Amino acid sequence: MNLPSRPSGPFSSWEIGLALRYLRAKRKEGGVALIAIISFIGILLAVMALIVVLSIMSGFRNELLGRMLSFNGHMYVQGSVLTSLDRDEALKRIAAVPGVVSVAPLNEAQSLVRVGSYTTGAVVRGVRPEDLADTKFVFDSLTPAERDSFGKGAYGGDRILMGATLANSMGVRVGDPITLFSPTGADSAFGNLGGLEKTYYIGGLFRSGAADYDRAFMFMPLEQQQLFFGKEGVWDVIEIKVANADKVGDMTAAVRDAAGPGAIVTDWRERQAAFYGALKVERVAMSIILGMVVAIAALNIISGIVMLVKNKTKDIAILRTIGASPSSILRVFFMAGSMIGIAGTVAGLILGLLFCLNIGAIQHALEWVFQTKLFNSDVYMLDAIPAEVDPVDVIWITVWATFMSCIASLIPSWVATRIDPIEALRYE
Repeated sequence: MNLPSRPSGPFSSWEIGLALRYLRAKRKEGGVALIAIISFIGILLAVMALIVVLSIMSGFRNELLGRMLSFNGHMYVQGSVLTSLDRDEALKRIAAVPGVVSVAPLNEAQSLVRVGSYTTGAVVRGVRPEDLADTKFVFDSLTPAERDSFGKGAYGGDRILMGATLANSMGVRVGDPITLFSPTGADSAFGNLGGLEKTYYIGGLFRSGAADYDRAFMFMPLEQQQLFFGKEGVWDVIEIKVANADKVGDMTAAVRDAAGPGAIVTDWRERQAAFYGALKVERVAMSIILGMVVAIAALNIISGIVMLVKNKTKDIAILRTIGASPSSILRVFFMAGSMIGIAGTVAGLILGLLFCLNIGAIQHALEWVFQTKLFNSDVYMLDAIPAEVDPVDVIWITVWATFMSCIASLIPSWVATRIDPIEALRYE
């Protein structure tokens, strides 16, 4: 290749052309086509795996959090505002805060549940019948008749909703009677009665999508729960649900101001701190592990460029003799290695995104081929593998793979600049 008569800038056309020529050269011509292909495939698979795994983890995280937060809420207001005469107005003010989807008073109490000789513990949650629809997965799992029986009609107060897992363990169905025991009891003219028992009827069985909740919770109309547990006129908390659960920290001040003096505002990250922390640690750990896989795949480029430099020693010496600078030699081999890495990164990125966007169709195709259920909804509470592509993940994966490819290309390229043209041509 003829060098330009005048010095050219970095990454000039002749440097790029020479780098491409070396990559296309056959092995007998001193090329590294086979090693380049292996390095390309390694980076492609590593990037694709990283995108797919992180996307599936994000999908599971969002699905799991969605079910948990649908049941538990995103923010909570406690404090003296719950006993003030202004609490109904506080509900309206909180509901008017931008980003707030629903606001509801909520009570919870521990209770013993007895059916025949079987006794177990449960948490009885008191909600207003009109607020039950805000607990989406619970509400959607009920039949229209079960929804109508909750807190409505002449016997609505005696109808409760029980988790399906708890009902199965106790051997009861819709319409069966159960006995609840209140450790506090209701207040009377003679003081607190304590140890109150009452028979209720199962108005419906709910499935929240989380077995832990289905085996531990029951729903009761708020007014009935207040009377039975001696909390007449008392709210434990105000439960708030917002449009974006990950942005609750930005809404704390606005909700506190709307609730009024004496309000204490907490959010799901504090109440579910252990679970939230575990999700973050798991995600970071998986990102590091898979990032190392990408780095290992990129290191294959080193062996390819080292062999290329060894095979092209004579060419390097000739180029140096006719005026090519060491930096030009470095750029030629650097571009040869970087092109492999960048091409593998782009191909892995495209295939990873296509896989995630069509994961449902891929799952169904595999189930048809193997004639088996790969993702049993009875076990996982999901009928498909969730995958949500996070643009931030895609960006850092692309940057990391490109960076490692460039680093892997730089080391052998620098070695090429150290070749002495006189020594290289002495025995030619």
